[in-house]
Amino acid sequence: MDQNIVTDLISYEPATGAELWRGKTGNIDQEVSIAREAWPRWAAAPLSDRLTVIRSFAARLRGTDGEQLIDLIARETGKPLWEARGEVENVATRVDLAVTAYADRTSQRRIDGKHGQRFVLRHKPLGIVGVITPFNMPADIPNGHIIPALIAGNAVILKPSEKTPAVAQFLIDSYHKAGIPDGVIQVTHGGGETGRRLSEHPGIDGVIFTGSAQVGIHLHRQFSKRPDRLLTLELGGNNPIIVWDTKDVQSAAVLIVQSAFLNAGQRCTAARRLIVKDSLFDIVLNEVKRLADRLVIGEPHGEPAPFMGPLIDNDVADRLTESFVTLMSHGGRPIKHMVRPVKGRPFTTPGIIDVTQMAERPDVELFGPLLQCVRVTDFDLAIDEANNTRFGLSAALIGGTSEEYNKFWANSRAGIVNWNTPTNNAVSKAPAGGVGLSGNHRPGGYYAADHCAYPVISAENEMPKGIIGIGLREEDFEGSGSQ
Repeated sequence: MDQNIVTDLISYEPATGAELWRGKTGNIDQEVSIAREAWPRWAAAPLSDRLTVIRSFAARLRGTDGEQLIDLIARETGKPLWEARGEVENVATRVDLAVTAYADRTSQRRIDGKHGQRFVLRHKPLGIVGVITPFNMPADIPNGHIIPALIAGNAVILKPSEKTPAVAQFLIDSYHKAGIPDGVIQVTHGGGETGRRLSEHPGIDGVIFTGSAQVGIHLHRQFSKRPDRLLTLELGGNNPIIVWDTKDVQSAAVLIVQSAFLNAGQRCTAARRLIVKDSLFDIVLNEVKRLADRLVIGEPHGEPAPFMGPLIDNDVADRLTESFVTLMSHGGRPIKHMVRPVKGRPFTTPGIIDVTQMAERPDVELFGPLLQCVRVTDFDLAIDEANNTRFGLSAALIGGTSEEYNKFWANSRAGIVNWNTPTNNAVSKAPAGGVGLSGNHRPGGYYAADHCAYPVISAENEMPKGIIGIGLREEDFEGSGSQ
């Protein structure tokens, strides 16, 4: 059977169910062949030429292309317009950050050696890079990988989520309109099988993956037999947020709601577990519930502007509401029930549940607006509970003293550790990634340049000069003449 069979792929608006986009699944063999042909010229082009067209792409997104992309993101993901606008602003901003990061992390350097010898450190692109990304931030996440890879001189094949192909196609078309050659940046549409064919293809030199831990584990096993290829994994999290001694319960509740329910909880850095000092538990949870009850949930263009849109589709919403019921049936105490307010569409209200009395708490990433709460009596127990996970992406402390924060920071197993800010508050000029099942120690963000090129060290002299100072016999002059 031909593994590159072309079939229709359809995207629907989660808020309305209307068809948004229709296209064909990709042909990996063909796309890799095109990339192989286009890559050498792009890699050999002066850096200044590559940067010119890449900056042109950012300029387009600050104009009419950006307004179109905002609307498209909102329609295809269901996220509110204000949130889609913030995503597009990040896409444009990350271009300048990636240029700075490339110069900072992978620039050419001269290293002086002994006796005037010169060493030069340069970086070479990997070649053809596969980028596989999820639906929740369908423009910002791919762009965060693609731009550093292009700056370094790679060719890129993007495999976006099959749930957001329209945004990906628009993004790639914008790259092409900006002047980046068609073969240097391509998109291949399809589901998991398309992603597998891309990651396994012998013509790929590296894969950058953002998505679930389950798929990340599969890729790690697959690449264990290919040490010549680079694999970057940015995976999910079962992220904790601790509330300790704080007098500003209202602000604490705001930070919790932002951590847990922004983008309908569909962020890898979203808070999944709320750990609260026992004496504060009822006060804090009452305020969190009061605020969650006020959240406007609606379609992206709705008035008043919603805080939350729908989940990406009904299958995801069904699984999440079933998870809430499962937690209840295993000892969880509902604080705010998760309900489906719009029949037939994937809208859900935030769910909040006290799981303190559960004998075993599932260590999984429940990707949506579902917050599990735990009471603890001691700060050390709070840290232990926060670390009671195989993941290690993001963690936050609200309240506490500076000494307690220092203790929390030192003992937290996470790549992002915040104090009195949400778990999903990331710094664009910093690395972003996690440990454990949240990644393989190759953070993205500002450090993305690190896995888009490899270092080459060269010892260089203008003229050949060689000396052997020890270990040679004395030269036999008498026997050296010709016979």
